[in-house]
Amino acid sequence: MKIIEIQDRTPRLIQELIRVWESSVRATHLFFSQRELEEVKGNVRQSIVEIPSLLIVENDDKILIAFMGLEKEKLKMLYVANESRGKGNGRRLLTHGIDNYQIRELTVNEQNSLARGFYEHMGFKVYDRSDLDEQGYPYPILFMRLP
Repeated sequence: MKIIEIQDRTPRLIQELIRVWESSVRATHLFFSQRELEEVKGNVRQSIVEIPSLLIVENDDKILIAFMGLEKEKLKMLYVANESRGKGNGRRLLTHGIDNYQIRELTVNEQNSLARGFYEHMGFKVYDRSDLDEQGYPYPILFMRLP
């Protein structure tokens, strides 16, 4: 596994990131309808282009399997391809972000109990809640930070 910070976000790379995002979201965001998933997908593409810091994970075969986006000390996105989940990739990526980019805050969908549990296991604690997600859907968001 190799973690790489990306500067040049080529159309091919963005397509690969969207593939990882969709694989991850289809496995973890079972509360999204197909229509909502497609709507959010367009926003994700724009977020990938605009996020200040983007880090990807490649496996030993140089296949992109995970990524995270950071803005200052906030984790804005972290996705692991479904076939690569449960193998420590998310933990290594988040630990890298905490150690090297001082990640201290993040948000997570309340219904995504696996992600919430993962972040709690990594030491994050809920400090606030919103009834709506960033797109205005009725999916509560939890605001978490390291104590």
